[in-house]
Amino acid sequence: MVSQQHTDTCDALGIALLANVPVVLWGPPGQGKSSVVRELADGMDAHLETVIASIREPSDFAGLPIVDSATGTAALAPPSWAVRLRDAVAGGRAGIQFYDEVSTAPPATQAALLRPILEGVVGDLRLPAEVRTVAAANPPDVAADGWDLAPPVANRFLHLTWSLDAETVREGFTSGWPAVRVPRADAADVAARLEQVTTLVGVFLGSKPELVTRLPSSSEEAGRAFPTPRSWDMAARLLAHAQAAGANGTVVTLLVAGTVGVAAAGTFLAYVRDLDLPDPEELLRDPDAWVVDPRRTDKTYAVAASVWSATAANNTVERWTACGRVLAKIADARSADIAFSYGRRWAQDRPTGAMPTPDVVASLGPILAELGLLTRDA
Repeated sequence: MVSQQHTDTCDALGIALLANVPVVLWGPPGQGKSSVVRELADGMDAHLETVIASIREPSDFAGLPIVDSATGTAALAPPSWAVRLRDAVAGGRAGIQFYDEVSTAPPATQAALLRPILEGVVGDLRLPAEVRTVAAANPPDVAADGWDLAPPVANRFLHLTWSLDAETVREGFTSGWPAVRVPRADAADVAARLEQVTTLVGVFLGSKPELVTRLPSSSEEAGRAFPTPRSWDMAARLLAHAQAAGANGTVVTLLVAGTVGVAAAGTFLAYVRDLDLPDPEELLRDPDAWVVDPRRTDKTYAVAASVWSATAANNTVERWTACGRVLAKIADARSADIAFSYGRRWAQDRPTGAMPTPDVVASLGPILAELGLLTRDA
C-alpha cells in the first residue's frame, strides 16, 4: 500500500497541473522525479519536452538573435523544443515543458528561465496556455555542482518535496508505481471559490502586512518558497482548485506552504481556521441565522465576499434577495463600507423580477438610489 504522504504529494502535483501553476519537485538523486513526469505526460496523453537545464545556455531560453537583412531588425528565434511544444498543442494535445536539474544550472541560465517559467515565452515564441511547467531539482548539498535557486526563480514555483519511502518503493517494485492523476474541477466552481479565497488572502494580508513580502533570511530558506504578492496569488489559485477538487487538508497545507513558505502558510491557515466562516449556502437559506460581530471586520468582509460569490454562481431571485438581507445586516452593524463594496455588484446583477425587501431598502438605500433601483420597475 502506497504511503499517505506520497499520495498527498501526488495529489498536490496533480492540482498544480490543474491550476497551471509551475511546480518544482525537490529530492535527492534517484527518487524517480524524472520518471514520474514522463508517466504523468503519458497518462495525460501530453507532449513532453525534457530540457536539461544544467547543460543549456541562456540563449536556449532567451532565444538566438537572427537579423533580417531586408528590414534591419532582429528577432529572437526559439529553440526546436519550444517549437515542437507549440505544434503539439496546435494539433490538439496537452503539453508539458519539463526543466530537469534546475539546481545545477548556473545563475545566468536560471535568469534566462524567468520568462519561460512565468509567462511561457521562449525567445519570441509564446507557448500556448495549455502548456504546463514542471521542474526537478536536487538540493544543492547533494547536487553535482549545485546552486540555490535565485529568489526570482524560486518565487515562480510551487515547491514540493519528492521522496520515495520504503512502503511506496515496496509497492512500486511488487505491484507497480502509483500514477499521478490530474483531477477534474468545475470551472464555474473554481471561479466562485477563487473570488472567495482571493478576498480571504487580501483580508489576511491586511491584518498581517509583514507577510506580504518576506525574503529568505537564512541558508535553509534560500532557493525555496517565500511570500510575495505573486506567490500569494499562486497560493490562492491553488487553494481554489484544491477546494473544487475536494483535496484533503494535508494537500492544502502542501500547496500553500509550497508557494509562500511554511511559516507564512501556518499563520494563514491558522487565521482561516480562527475565522470559522459560516457556509455561504447556509446563510442564503437562512440569512437571519448569522449575527455580525462588529469587532471582526475581517470576518465580516470574508463573509460578504463568500455570500456574494455563491450568489453570483447561481443567481436566482430567492438567492439574490437573501444575499441582500445579509448585506443589509452588515450595513446595520456599522460596516457600511463592506456592505456597499459588494452591494454594488449585487444591485447591478439583479435578476429579472427581483426587488429588495423594505428592510433591505432601508439599510442599503444609498447604493440602491445611486444605481436607480429605488425607482426602477420590477
